[in-house]
Amino acid sequence: MDLKWSEAERGFREEVRIWLQENVSRQARPSELHECREFDLAWQRRQYDGGWAGISWPTEYGGRGLGLAEQMIWYEEYARAGAPPSGTNFVGLNHAGPTLIARATDTQRKEHLPKILHGESIWCQGFSEPEAGSDLAGLKARAVIDGDDLVVNGQKTWTSYADVADYQELLVRTDPDAPKHKGISWVICDMRLPGIEIRPITTMHGEQHFCEVFYDDVRIPLKNVVGELNDGWSVAMSTLSFERGTAFMADQIELAHQLENIVHVAHELPGPTGKASAFADDEIRRRLATVRAEVAALRAMTYMNVSRIARQQTPGPEGSQIRFYYSQVLRRVYDVAMDVLGAGSVADEGERHPLIFGYLNSFRSSISAGTKDIQRNIIGERILGLPRSR
Repeated sequence: MDLKWSEAERGFREEVRIWLQENVSRQARPSELHECREFDLAWQRRQYDGGWAGISWPTEYGGRGLGLAEQMIWYEEYARAGAPPSGTNFVGLNHAGPTLIARATDTQRKEHLPKILHGESIWCQGFSEPEAGSDLAGLKARAVIDGDDLVVNGQKTWTSYADVADYQELLVRTDPDAPKHKGISWVICDMRLPGIEIRPITTMHGEQHFCEVFYDDVRIPLKNVVGELNDGWSVAMSTLSFERGTAFMADQIELAHQLENIVHVAHELPGPTGKASAFADDEIRRRLATVRAEVAALRAMTYMNVSRIARQQTPGPEGSQIRFYYSQVLRRVYDVAMDVLGAGSVADEGERHPLIFGYLNSFRSSISAGTKDIQRNIIGERILGLPRSR
């Protein structure tokens, strides 16, 4: 990638900036989850109608068919404009959609990709189980072939937005006698099917977007298998490559935007002595400078990864390097933010500062999309060529 943007790319950036300035709503995103769903879908439809949905998706599925450089520019301007998060649309746009593009049949693509881009359907991810999170291949949710259907029984957990989702990317074990990483299938599950029970999980910052999902003789048509039956591990690796590679580029760029917000707050709030601003404190200022440098390094790594993906088309294991570093930097950024806000800010029973939500949410960064230890293993084994851990 040439980091000196071309004239066409600069023109694209200006076009993006103008459209976002004219179209980003200043209405606050609702806190109630079902209202969030409607808000997110409406914003997705607005982007589609304006010609800005699926920047890098193929044109035959409703996207713009542009490169990852343009996708990066979109994310940068999106964060700069303070546009709403993808929210309930995240899995469909960043996990399921790219996986369907890469591995699904034409029929499956035509059925689902337009609805994702048009803002007509919400997806969730049914991968993790109570005893199969980081060790995803240890999943036990079972699917038995019965005629033209798979009959599913089992449980999934930490399923974001399951209670407002229309479809799920679901991993099930279809051959219990196969080796651990074999005999798994990646299936499109309609979340309205009989036998599905959803129980919301309340997080420590009071949200309920995580859920447990239980399957009791849920019948899913065999035609909903993506890829080959019993080859779901390969399809899941495509999904996780997107999850750890391109899917959270927007999060990284948003982190840089949020860091500048923290610097602004540090100028406004009193420091530890109470006699000057937090920014005047030497230690806080030093730490802010350090995390700003780390965020800049993260951005450089992201640019390098985008350049690599542009050549390979599908994200590789290098995404785990960025995912791991991002989780560490995110925690350090919000640790500084809490020192800027001052002792007791988290426990304050009054109206909480918006940065506190980011702080509480940051704790899951070292677990989601694979724990930091799993990411280290991937980096060591698949990038550095070290022996497999035992």
